[in-house]
Amino acid sequence: MSNVTPSSGHAQDAIQLRTLVLIATTAVGIYLCYLLAEPFLPALTWAIALSVLFAPFQRWLESKIRHPGLAAIIAVVVIAFIVVVPVLFVGQKLIGQAAQGAQLIETKVATGEWRRAIDAQPRLAPVAVKIERELDLPGTMKSLASWFSATAGAFVSGSMLQVVSFGLIFYLLFFFLRDRRAALASLHHLSPLSREETETLLLRVRDTIQATVYGTLVVSIIQGLLAGLMFWWLGLPAPLLWGVVMAILSVVPMLGAFVVWIPAALFLALEGSWGKAVILILWGMLVVGTIDNLLRPVLVGNLLKLHTVLAFISVVGGLMLFGSAGLILGPVALTITTVLLETWRSRSDDKPGIH
Repeated sequence: MSNVTPSSGHAQDAIQLRTLVLIATTAVGIYLCYLLAEPFLPALTWAIALSVLFAPFQRWLESKIRHPGLAAIIAVVVIAFIVVVPVLFVGQKLIGQAAQGAQLIETKVATGEWRRAIDAQPRLAPVAVKIERELDLPGTMKSLASWFSATAGAFVSGSMLQVVSFGLIFYLLFFFLRDRRAALASLHHLSPLSREETETLLLRVRDTIQATVYGTLVVSIIQGLLAGLMFWWLGLPAPLLWGVVMAILSVVPMLGAFVVWIPAALFLALEGSWGKAVILILWGMLVVGTIDNLLRPVLVGNLLKLHTVLAFISVVGGLMLFGSAGLILGPVALTITTVLLETWRSRSDDKPGIH
């Protein structure tokens, strides 16, 4: 005979209903919080990544200064100098060279020098005739120059927005560095995992961020080196300088060394060096551009002990889904999922009779 009375059954139903309401309300709250944080997702992601990378530096400063807030301010200033100076250097070089390049192209078209360069190649002469017949090239170049001026103005305006975004990153970074112990304690307290499982998850996330950033830096250095060597071999000016610029650009998601080598190939073509232009284009596309998608997943996968395919999907898929923040979020999402699956597996193995 059942010992469950109608009153106890109603009490259990009420408990289950309250639990379901709590779960649903929590899910809605988490979703709303995500919507609130979504506009700041890139800044939050990079601030967290920088706080993970420079946490040892923050600990060292705290051991010397004994004041977490002051140590965090010093750390943020140092990190900002490391990040902002290369950005300003690259931006100044690109804007200056782009303006000179646009003026050079307009001059060569206006004087007909581009036509003489093509006439020197008999096989390309029909191309020049067709271009002149179909296009008003001088007018097109003037329109292009006007477009470039307008784009440069928009770029300056966009740069102001980037300055605001950079400021937000370093603003958040200050709190992540200063209050990291309190934040980690809150994560341990709120996590449904055990303390050991949570610690394992956090350590794996830390390793993922470090592997992704360090792997990106290594690949960018290799890209800049390969592109700079080709500039030197082709006799282009300042190969060391542009190698450094291309290496820095390769760090930036959605950009890359092509921002430099494509205009350089156009410059060579207008100078009549068609063979060098073709060599640079092929080298940029097949070597410099491809090595990013091939070598980065290999490096990240080796550091994290992941298969190259999984590392490739996490990096490229993250960039496609989240934009620039996806460089970090993609691998981190894969790591968190992997750790959670391992946790479920470990708990299942610990239960008797479950295999």
